[in-house]
Amino acid sequence: MLVLGVYDIEKNKVSEIELNDSVFGAEIREDLLHDVVRMQMAARRSGTASTKERSDIRGGGRKPFRQKGTGRARAGTTRSPIWRGGGTTFGPHPRDYSFSLNRKVRRAALCSALSMKVKGEKILILRDFPMNEIKTKAFKDVLDRFGVESALFVLDKENPALEKSSRNLKDVKMMRSEGINVYDLLMYDTLVLMEPSVKMIEGALLS
Repeated sequence: MLVLGVYDIEKNKVSEIELNDSVFGAEIREDLLHDVVRMQMAARRSGTASTKERSDIRGGGRKPFRQKGTGRARAGTTRSPIWRGGGTTFGPHPRDYSFSLNRKVRRAALCSALSMKVKGEKILILRDFPMNEIKTKAFKDVLDRFGVESALFVLDKENPALEKSSRNLKDVKMMRSEGINVYDLLMYDTLVLMEPSVKMIEGALLS
């Protein structure tokens, strides 16, 4: 079992917590991380790009000039792709870019990302983060105390004051434990977990 310290917001170590090796000490599979990030990015694509082919453009039914005797290349319609105002050849059409991966692959990738944070000592576990008022400066002071600049916070429950206090910091993101994903784990340098969220993540990944 991995054992990490649990801290309060004053950077005092208040206890220790055991982490499950299957979740936080798994083999780091870069191939699975790549596949899952591709899946997440593909799912975010809108797929609304659309062009008109020659059959979609109004007009062009009459032959623009006679076949022979003009010295020009023969043409049958003004809506040809080689004419200005004509259709597009092999242009994009609305489509769904998303694809799915096996559930075991997604879980293994998430365990790899969590294990990468532990191995790189880029994980911080807090007992709690009390915020009595919405104050970005107070929130930033805590980050500075721990030397954290880019952070993904994983909360075990709603904390409106904390979430709103961090909203103006572009390198900080808040999410609930059930929303944790590979892309966000890789995007942010430090993973900050509330102590109860550790067991929630382990329970979800080991069930």
